[in-house]
Amino acid sequence: MKRVLHAVDSISDWSGKIVSFAIYLGILMLVFEVIARYFFNSPTVWVHGYSQRLFGSYFILVGAYTLLKDGHVRVDIIYQRFPIRVRALLDILNYSLLAIWVFVLIKEGGTFFYNSWMMREADEMALAHPVYPVKLILVVGVLLIFLQGLSRLTTSCITLVKGVKYEL
Repeated sequence: MKRVLHAVDSISDWSGKIVSFAIYLGILMLVFEVIARYFFNSPTVWVHGYSQRLFGSYFILVGAYTLLKDGHVRVDIIYQRFPIRVRALLDILNYSLLAIWVFVLIKEGGTFFYNSWMMREADEMALAHPVYPVKLILVVGVLLIFLQGLSRLTTSCITLVKGVKYEL
């Protein structure tokens, strides 16, 4: 069990670190657009759409990493005052609610991607770039969040039973 949980945490860790470099690509694209627009009076037709896709993909793909690092919003002032077993119980509740959100997103996102892929959906911009890869990224990102949430749910259950924080 510990090896599986460690493997999930490792996937969340390395995928988050790799995807985090996409932010630099997004910055470069936006700087390029600003220079092209304001210094050369020649805006691009592609930067706006691609920067939106890149940043949207970035935010969903780093969700599992953020969950791994406890970076999601939580009212720590109240949470930290509870005993460890109560915190574990609250985490179990949160991760169970996360599972519902994930199942809905996987089902709807999967359908969203499949329909887009089947019709080879393209954006309405002049270059008509395909949209379905970004929709696939939504599903992949949510699957990563699901795996990390399952790992956290398992460690919270162990913490609840043992009464001490379970560390990998």
